[in-house]
Amino acid sequence: MKKLYTLIAVLIVTTLLLTACGGGGGGKFTACEVTDAGGIDDKSFNATAWKGIEDAMKSLDIDGKYLESQQQTDYEKNINAFIDEDCGIIVTVGFLLGDATQAAAIANPDQKFSIVDYAYDPTIPNVLGQVYNTDEAAFLAGYVSAGVTKTGAVGTFGGIQIPTVTVFMDGFAMGVKAYNEKHGTTVKVLGWDPVAQTGLFTGNFESTDDGRKMGETLIDEGADIIMPVAGPVGLGTAAVAKERGNVYIVGVDNDWAIVNSNYADIVLTSVMKFMDVTTLDAIKAAKEGTFAGGVTVGTLANGGVGLADFHDLDSMVSAELKAELEAIKADIIAGKVQTKP
Repeated sequence: MKKLYTLIAVLIVTTLLLTACGGGGGGKFTACEVTDAGGIDDKSFNATAWKGIEDAMKSLDIDGKYLESQQQTDYEKNINAFIDEDCGIIVTVGFLLGDATQAAAIANPDQKFSIVDYAYDPTIPNVLGQVYNTDEAAFLAGYVSAGVTKTGAVGTFGGIQIPTVTVFMDGFAMGVKAYNEKHGTTVKVLGWDPVAQTGLFTGNFESTDDGRKMGETLIDEGADIIMPVAGPVGLGTAAVAKERGNVYIVGVDNDWAIVNSNYADIVLTSVMKFMDVTTLDAIKAAKEGTFAGGVTVGTLANGGVGLADFHDLDSMVSAELKAELEAIKADIIAGKVQTKP
């Protein structure tokens, strides 16, 4: 009988350890990502969040896996599939997964979630929202674009008109406005009116053909610098910019001169969201038992957002303009500059 009790005790302890480690039957904590329709290799926010999981796999000795959503109807199905697999944390990516993540989190209060580029008000106890003051970094991109344009016109467009897209466009337009006010110039922003909140959108985050068409439209209207806020769609814009010549791209989410190196010679800079860092932090908290729902905000001050280097096009940006950017960055962090309309 004593041996039986000992065996039962061992089984109970083993079960508790497996549960604490994220389950999955293998005893190893597993972080699971559900992508938006752009796919895991979108070279944008899905890929950047996955990098956070890959970094966690290396530094925290965990397992990682993902499910790609081909369409919006896949969101709920993919989330539920990972709930059944007993993931230690489920990372959902993008504004469009907000409703599906909320429903799953409420129905499964013991499952930990983190959603990239979205947050809830009021917060949900088992969901950590990762959001970013992207307008701060985009402001810098707009300012430098206004400083180097030769045509006096810069452009932007979005994939879908949602807050996580328009926040880029707002900051970009406000940066151009600030440059005009300081230098007495009249650089135009094509594709977005931050006051009226109206502009150009492709209606998707997948079609590079749509990105090409939007780029052609903006170039034909005079833009020589374009910031596409549409994930892989922007690669179509980059292609037409390279073909036309003397047209440059501002990348978004990650450093386009690196992740899209074939376009490095036309990428002026990129508006960076360090989603890999915030995703890694969420996974670490879940694994170590310190996870708490709520919101984490990436800013210029804490390094959650930023402006990429100018790389191949560094000579286009004068030393004086670089100095202005550093001063403006400091003023944004100090709360002295308005980066939203």
